[in-house]
Amino acid sequence: MKKSITAAELATLLASGKDITLLDVRRKEDFDKAPETIGGAQWKNPAKVEQWIQSLPDQQEVIVYCVRGGSVSQSVQQQLAESGHLAQFVEGGLESLIKTI
Repeated sequence: MKKSITAAELATLLASGKDITLLDVRRKEDFDKAPETIGGAQWKNPAKVEQWIQSLPDQQEVIVYCVRGGSVSQSVQQQLAESGHLAQFVEGGLESLIKTI
């Protein structure tokens, strides 16, 4: 599985109705400034990933996004993958999603 997914690929995936877990992993201060999420995503604090990682469903794709698809979402994606989850981050992050979805 690729580490990343484009905003267009995510839009197609969401439209397909496939059961995925979509997580907004923007830093708390970024989320607090603009708490809207995309497509029913749940916000999870990336600084506390160790506390919530085990609550994620097994064998279900997990897609994460941050503001720009940089170090925050890539770090969370890596931690998820290392724990056995099928995880990808959104290239370009929320900024890209807003333009696409």
